[in-house]
Amino acid sequence: MKNINLKSRRLLYRRVSAEHISTEYVSWINDPDVNMYLETRGNYTLDLLKSYIDEQHKNDVYFWAIHLKESNKHIGNIKIDPIDMETNSGEYGILMGDKSNWGKGFAKEATMRIMEYCFEELNLTKITLGVIEDNMKAVSLYKNIGFSLNEIKKEVATYNNKLSNALRMSLHVKDFK
Repeated sequence: MKNINLKSRRLLYRRVSAEHISTEYVSWINDPDVNMYLETRGNYTLDLLKSYIDEQHKNDVYFWAIHLKESNKHIGNIKIDPIDMETNSGEYGILMGDKSNWGKGFAKEATMRIMEYCFEELNLTKITLGVIEDNMKAVSLYKNIGFSLNEIKKEVATYNNKLSNALRMSLHVKDFK
């Protein structure tokens, strides 16, 4: 796998591995604020986390832990999976688990760096994602980066005690800022 370590101005990106299995990581996934708009809604354990990370390794997924450069603190994860080499596209996902670092622009910095890697190093031409419409901060971030809306899936599931729509969005290499 060519899942290499990367850097940006304030962040480091390292392949998620056994070193990232921690009670803190499990607490992110089980935190209702963090998992409010995720398909994973808690009830995670260290064993489940280990199985998940092992599966990502087995499948050679591009899956990075996001670390602060200044302290090496693990604050979230970002991945591109699956990648379709026939269409040169990949599916994006991000989890900013450490709430003390929310609102500091780390999600945008990480997304920009991984998009750059996907377009320039992996030679992908399109990145897609799914996001719950009510997750306004995420939707705003994606629009700001240049993602465009492709589809609205009506009333897909209940999030934050409300039947919610899901958005499918994409970013083409030609639209990357």
